[in-house]
Amino acid sequence: MQSTKFKNLKDRAKLDTCEIAKLTGYSERMVKRWEVGETEPKKIIYDWLEKQAIENYKNAKAEFTFIDLFAGIGGIRKAFESIGGKCVFTSEWDLACQKTYKANFDCDHEIAGDITLIPEDKIPKHNVLLAGFPCQPFSIAGVSKRNSLGSPHGFLCSTQGTLFFDVARIIAYHKPEAFLLENVKNLVSHDKGKTFKTILKTLRDELGYHVTWRVINGKLWVPQNRQRIYIVGFKKKNDFDINNMELPQEELAPKLGSILHPENGLEISEEPYTEGKKAKVNSKYTLSDKLWKYLQNYAERQRAKGNGFGFGLNTKDDTSRTLSARYYKDGSEILIAQKNKRPRKLTPRECARLMGFDKIGEKPMKIPVSDTQAYKQFGNSVVVPAMEAVAKYMKLWINSAVENKNKKEVKKLTAKTIKA
Repeated sequence: MQSTKFKNLKDRAKLDTCEIAKLTGYSERMVKRWEVGETEPKKIIYDWLEKQAIENYKNAKAEFTFIDLFAGIGGIRKAFESIGGKCVFTSEWDLACQKTYKANFDCDHEIAGDITLIPEDKIPKHNVLLAGFPCQPFSIAGVSKRNSLGSPHGFLCSTQGTLFFDVARIIAYHKPEAFLLENVKNLVSHDKGKTFKTILKTLRDELGYHVTWRVINGKLWVPQNRQRIYIVGFKKKNDFDINNMELPQEELAPKLGSILHPENGLEISEEPYTEGKKAKVNSKYTLSDKLWKYLQNYAERQRAKGNGFGFGLNTKDDTSRTLSARYYKDGSEILIAQKNKRPRKLTPRECARLMGFDKIGEKPMKIPVSDTQAYKQFGNSVVVPAMEAVAKYMKLWINSAVENKNKKEVKKLTAKTIKA
């Protein structure tokens, strides 16, 4: 374990054996012993390496900067780091999500809590704003009342009291070159379309951004039906249109077998999710007889009423329903059939794969929280490869916008210098 920790810090600090020896005063032989786990370095060495790793992250050259609002466990951040972005501010109020986020990302800043309590001027400058904001109702009655009292017009009035308001006020203050907002598909039809109309009016008319949007199904990248809306805006009008982005062919989409534990010994056992030499799924994920009977009876009652509600029983050749934050309760929307056994729930590791955070055979993301919290976090997250595809499609326009901004700033600075 200590050897792994030392190697991890060494890699993050981007220092080789010789450099560590010179900088710490220890011999190369001793550093190599730390690397293979023959002996353990003192705590001061770990602390020093951690500091070097943070400094390396701070000094890393980034093509653009972004802020991560309503960050969850970092799915959107992961996508935009993959195209050369650097996160300079993170906001997430849930402490369990913060724990998972910190375990998987190098942060050179503290994670801020409730964004509604953070003034705009306390947020660093940035090129891109990212937000998977929750959808809250826009109170038309409340808006009318504020209008009658002579309260401010525009988004200050029409969106106040919603979490989208906080996105709008930050955009209005910092005027980033671009933004990406992600939400559930139903945002388009919420309140007979009035909510979405207000959002677009705010972004386009009030804030002056060139905005396009599209509903995309994550099942093209992962074996899960998960439709989400992606709203992209650029400060300067350009030819960007997310509707022109090419999507993968549906017939090539993966099936559940690609994310399930193989249970044949090809995967290293990971307790408490799997156990034994063959890494069999822990029996605790198999439904109890009582719960299984309840779900069957409930489904039968719904069918008798003409409803389609019930559990979703899947095999490795299927595409699942949408993983929700309530999955921890009974797992009913995605149950995995087992031979001569009652069905089972997905393990948190399988949920990580279902959301595209990692794949079988690759370095897995860290899950430092309870199963209940993990299920909630993955159910509320984004499909990472879908978000990566959107980020890659935005990259050219982001880089162009940032380059133009930098040229203007240099021009202004040069003019001031000459004048002085």
